[in-house]
Amino acid sequence: MDEVHHWVGSNGGPEFFQTLKRNVEKLAAVGSRWVTTTNAYNPNEDSVAQLIHESDMITQGFWLYDCIEGSIEPDEMRDEAKVRQALTEAYGDAAWADIDGLTRTVLYDRTTPDSTYLRFFCNRIAESSDGWMSKVEWDAREDDQDPIKPGDQIALGFDGSIRGDATGIVGVRLRDAKLFVIGVWERPEHAHDEWEVDVLAVEAAVHRAFETYRVAWMYADPPYWQEAIGRWSITHGDDTVYEFWTNKPTRMVQAVERFRTAVMVGDLKHDGDARLTRHVLNAVTREVPQGILIQKDSPRSKRKVDLAVCAVIAMEARADAIADGRMKLRRSRVVGF
Repeated sequence: MDEVHHWVGSNGGPEFFQTLKRNVEKLAAVGSRWVTTTNAYNPNEDSVAQLIHESDMITQGFWLYDCIEGSIEPDEMRDEAKVRQALTEAYGDAAWADIDGLTRTVLYDRTTPDSTYLRFFCNRIAESSDGWMSKVEWDAREDDQDPIKPGDQIALGFDGSIRGDATGIVGVRLRDAKLFVIGVWERPEHAHDEWEVDVLAVEAAVHRAFETYRVAWMYADPPYWQEAIGRWSITHGDDTVYEFWTNKPTRMVQAVERFRTAVMVGDLKHDGDARLTRHVLNAVTREVPQGILIQKDSPRSKRKVDLAVCAVIAMEARADAIADGRMKLRRSRVVGF
């Protein structure tokens, strides 16, 4: 199996790998074996290369993993001596490698991101340069203390689709900006062409959220869902449910920047939900005249980002609820005698 860093969920790679591996394992007693070759993987893609590398079969010594990595860090990619040393280490006895030419390319060719050079020239595991959030940054905001409870005061962010993208609802607690997933509806892997999001299930989840928590503010992206959002506004208050058009660049750029800053400085946290983490790490950046937006890595990509969008607008809803004076703090009453 070759180039398994390209075997990712969007092309069915992990499922194909499992099928091949199972059949080899059934015949291991008569000599069947499997071998993979790969370049270094992007740790945000959940490729077969990553699944193998992180498997306990490696750490327990049952599978052989062999790799020579160049000794260099991302912030050293302009240091000629470090680049040359890393390339020499990575290529080893490959006498045909043009170390001088590769060194010049890494130092001066800016048409390719440094993360690509790290992966494909130096055998270093590295995230794509256009990724919105790194795994290290996002994981640092995970918090399993003080879980979200019924009755907590929250804000909501909703991003909806009908067929292609996912539909999601993310909540955030007002008092500490802790994010959590209310619900997500994603197109199944082998869904028929007529598959659509279960609108009734989505509406039920919205109403259940209002019944379970004290919802101070809700922002909802209107396309395809304007009628439903109108009903939610009538039911739960037009001073609570508002439209938030994510296709308006100026407003969305500012929201994305505020969210990114909150992650960097520790002004938000999340409960570690794997679905939200996956969507956040799937998001890539797109530069527009107003600034930076987030999106899928390609229009047809199966790597969804909708919960990331929900989280961004949920944080906006929280900020506006607090600015409007809706965060109610319980204060103890002191009585003197």
